[in-house]
Amino acid sequence: MTTKIHPTWAFDDSPIDDPHGRGERNVKFFRALRHPKSVGAKRVFKLAPFWERIVRRIYGPSDETGNRLVRTVYIQIPRGARKTTIGAGLGLLHSFGHERTPGGVCILSAGAEDQAQLAFDEARAFVKATPGLDKAAHVVESELEIEHLASASILRAIAADGDLHQGKTPYFVLIDELHIWKNRKLWKALKSGLFKIPNTLLVIITTAGRGHDNLAYEEYQYARKIAAGEIINPAYLPVIFEPPEKYDWRDETIWKRVNPGLAHGFPDLVGMRQAAIEAEEKPADREDFRQYNLNEWLDHSTSPFVDMNVYDDGAGAVDLQALEAQPCWLGVDLSSNSDLTAVVAAWRDDDEGYIVHPWFFCPKENLRRRAERDGVPYPQWAADGFIVPTPGNVVDFRVVEQTIRDLCERFDVREIAFDPHLARNMLNNLLEDGLPAVEMRQGWVTMSPATKELERAIIGRRFRHGAHPVLRWNFSNIAVETDKAGNKSFHKGKSKDRIDGAQAAAMAVGRAHAGNGGVSIYSDASARPEGLLVF
Repeated sequence: MTTKIHPTWAFDDSPIDDPHGRGERNVKFFRALRHPKSVGAKRVFKLAPFWERIVRRIYGPSDETGNRLVRTVYIQIPRGARKTTIGAGLGLLHSFGHERTPGGVCILSAGAEDQAQLAFDEARAFVKATPGLDKAAHVVESELEIEHLASASILRAIAADGDLHQGKTPYFVLIDELHIWKNRKLWKALKSGLFKIPNTLLVIITTAGRGHDNLAYEEYQYARKIAAGEIINPAYLPVIFEPPEKYDWRDETIWKRVNPGLAHGFPDLVGMRQAAIEAEEKPADREDFRQYNLNEWLDHSTSPFVDMNVYDDGAGAVDLQALEAQPCWLGVDLSSNSDLTAVVAAWRDDDEGYIVHPWFFCPKENLRRRAERDGVPYPQWAADGFIVPTPGNVVDFRVVEQTIRDLCERFDVREIAFDPHLARNMLNNLLEDGLPAVEMRQGWVTMSPATKELERAIIGRRFRHGAHPVLRWNFSNIAVETDKAGNKSFHKGKSKDRIDGAQAAAMAVGRAHAGNGGVSIYSDASARPEGLLVF
């Protein structure tokens, strides 16, 4: 983290432009608010100094006509910084305060229904506790809506998986916890709506997230580049509190640097210390501590399989033509309607490692809907050749089967391992034509050795994958399940997104590892068992 990115202006006494007094006026609005949980005299809401500086920086700088210069704000700050309360206050500033527009719509958009309810409850608490606001408001709890009666300005809370009311154009939008958003449709609707009228404001307040192939990471990277001076955009204000690239997560000086509220009693320092003690012996808790308490953007799922920085060491190019004569094993994970279908080829190299290459399939009609649901660029991946879009709204298994046949023609395929779920017809078709199709059931006995071998190869920097973006996304999504004996397997239900390519890769690597020096059981007809080979 460079000094350039860290928002030092939020703590120092450097001047903040306020030629028309809008920053001062809006700080006074916050100071006039009351909150039932406030410990101050008469329940006065206390705006922490760093939040006051941020409010001044948003509203103070303006042009000669008085219009605010800032149109988008990105604030990335750890858990416990009172994000929801500040967001509710900003919503009230634009619906009841000096920034309101008659008949305008202000949106508090949260990651889920319960968070939307929490945002609404915070705004309602301010209204009920603040003299004057309670009489000026009409609260509709069933709609999570508060109306300013005199101006007909509306403040509404919605969830990220919801939708905008038709005909309503917001002029203020607060995005809470963008890192858990998947609904790009709502995101686009909110942003495009803000462009329709002048002097609108979008404020994003979020904790750091996980993974690279998602909406929040894209916004985070853009904000970082502005903070670093790589992009010049005066209308975009980045406020990013994050640790340096190499740091000791137990160092309390880092805690105070990335948690500006600690100097004012929030979050609770004693509680953080206790969480850090527990995180010493619990890797999953340590990951959560780094993400939520220290605001570090992590590059993996909640129960990561491998460090994605280590995975990326295998990004060297894969020369498929050079591998045509080498023994090859295929892993196939056929999809339900909601998943990708993946075929992954694995070759053994001379360094006790593996080279892999995937082929992904997705229904053509669902590409954009899947992109909105999963938060990843399926259409672009298809355009770049990383996904094969098949006709219709489900994966066309005929295209997948023909691809496998083509691979058998091109490469020296020793086995084609299938998860038997959904694969019966394709398995039988390939077997009837003498192709080495086998079942590889997805239980502990089968997948634990394969998973361990895959993990060994990746950690040992003996896993080359050519930096295929869809495969990388699948690996970053993995949640691992471990039994009492230490056996590991991928858990689709607990993984945050699609892992089909990683599952197929584990199958292919597992069969390549089990291959007898590259000689398949199918090379000796007399040794081949009747029917299917079941592991």
